[in-house]
Amino acid sequence: MTVSYSGHQIPLAAVQVTELADGVFVGCTVNHSVTDGTSFWHFFNTFAAAAKSGGAKKITKSPDFTRDTVFNSETVLPVPAGGPAVTFDVDAPLRERVFHFSREAIQKLKQRANGNGIPDFAEVIGKQVNDGWKVVNCNGNGKTTPVANGNGRNEISSFQSLSAQLWRSVTRARKLDPSKTSTFRMAVNCRHRLEPRIDPFYFGNAIQSIPTVATAADIISRDLRFCAELLHQNVVAHDDATVRRGIQDWEKAPRLFPLGNFDGAMITMGSSPRFPMYDNDFGWGRPLAIRSGKANKFDGKISAFPGREGNGSVDLEVVLAPETMAGLENDMEFMQYVTPTEVCVV
Repeated sequence: MTVSYSGHQIPLAAVQVTELADGVFVGCTVNHSVTDGTSFWHFFNTFAAAAKSGGAKKITKSPDFTRDTVFNSETVLPVPAGGPAVTFDVDAPLRERVFHFSREAIQKLKQRANGNGIPDFAEVIGKQVNDGWKVVNCNGNGKTTPVANGNGRNEISSFQSLSAQLWRSVTRARKLDPSKTSTFRMAVNCRHRLEPRIDPFYFGNAIQSIPTVATAADIISRDLRFCAELLHQNVVAHDDATVRRGIQDWEKAPRLFPLGNFDGAMITMGSSPRFPMYDNDFGWGRPLAIRSGKANKFDGKISAFPGREGNGSVDLEVVLAPETMAGLENDMEFMQYVTPTEVCVV
């Protein structure tokens, strides 16, 4: 297990190709302080195109290496002697499973979240953290904190709807005290949120992690729309001013970003179904599957991938404590949307 600081001594990127009896496995690792998912998949797909053409194919979408952005801070990050330590227990027992959701299933979730569908049986079932930006949460009287929506995006998205269902079901599986505050973290791409915008092909790390919080009681007892609306409001509110405020607050008190589930009630969503993960061909055809490696796996770590068939389908790579995974697998509100033939267990 390594952390980004290890890039001082080891390569910032590495690729390993393993030939199997019936295929080829391409493994790639990069230092997350250097690049984010958007840049990684731009690099990987360009690498594949160049490999397929023997290096003769011209790069059609050149990366932008501009460094005069708000993310290029001159602030010095203090690091403890010997480098930072991993902030979660790497030996904790975990279960990992990939759940596949078809476009049709996700559309049903989206209809529920936006109040456009008929409530099903599941609807009847009866932290603030160290961040510089606003946390959307339930204010204690059953109402959500209002957040100005200046861009007209009022519809809850498909991915926000799916994330909300996951939040509900994992919270229920964890059997938390009703008063316990649960945090759902999502990574957001800031390239298009800044004014002026950063080039879409900016090569670097231009993401921020935004937390949304609510009590276990509200998450479980209220309908899907409640959680989905919290997530939606937080994403919409993350505008240019919010991005810059987060950076300014960090520069006032520079700190390492901790990973883990520190209070037993956290979920961290990484990656994105919008990444073009299947748009690469090294000369062997489209990939059969995309999976993440073993790094940074802890209770509550979720990675989202596009489904191989495309068309709005999604794979969720879910890592949970064994007893929580067992509860999730028996949560019919969640499992009714999962495609049974498209799951694998680790």
